Amino acid sequence: MNYHNITKDDMLNGDGLRVVLWVSGCAHHCRGCQNPVTWDPQDGVRFDEEAKKEIFDQLAENYISGITFSGGDPLFPANEAEVTELARTIREKFPEKTIWLYTGYLWEEIKDREIMTYLTVLVDGKYEEALRNTQLHWKGSSNQRVIDVQESLKSGQIVLHDS
Repeated sequence: MNYHNITKDDMLNGDGLRVVLWVSGCAHHCRGCQNPVTWDPQDGVRFDEEAKKEIFDQLAENYISGITFSGGDPLFPANEAEVTELARTIREKFPEKTIWLYTGYLWEEIKDREIMTYLTVLVDGKYEEALRNTQLHWKGSSNQRVIDVQESLKSGQIVLHDS
C-alpha cells in the first residue's frame, strides 16, 4: 500500500485532534474530488514500518483523539488488507482511541467486512459534486452518511453518529 501523507493534529476529519493517513488508490474517481492526486495506487510512497511508527507515536499522545483513514479510498482492493491490519493493531494498542474511515463504498456493501469490527465511525458514499454542501459536518455531500459503526452493527440498522 502506498500513501500520500500523514497529517498530524487534524481537526477536519473526525472528532477532536486526529492523525490522518491519506492512502493512495481509488476507483471511484468522483467528479470534484478534493484529492484526485490520490487516485493512482502506485503514486505516493510505500507504507512501511517508519510510517507506522510515526502514526503510533502520534496516537500515544494524550491529546490525540484517534486516527482517520482517508485518501484515495482505504477500502480500495489494494489497500483493504493492510488498512484492516493497521486498524486491528491500533484497536489493540490504543483501545481508547477512535478510528474513523472515509470510503466511497456504501455501508450496505461493506458492513460484513472484518475492518468494521475495529471502526468507530464510517463516512460512506461517493462524493457527489451536485450535492456538495460546505455546511455539513464531517462530509462533503449530502448523500454521504456519518455512521456509528459499533451501534449499527449491534442494532442491525444504520445509526448515524451524533455530529
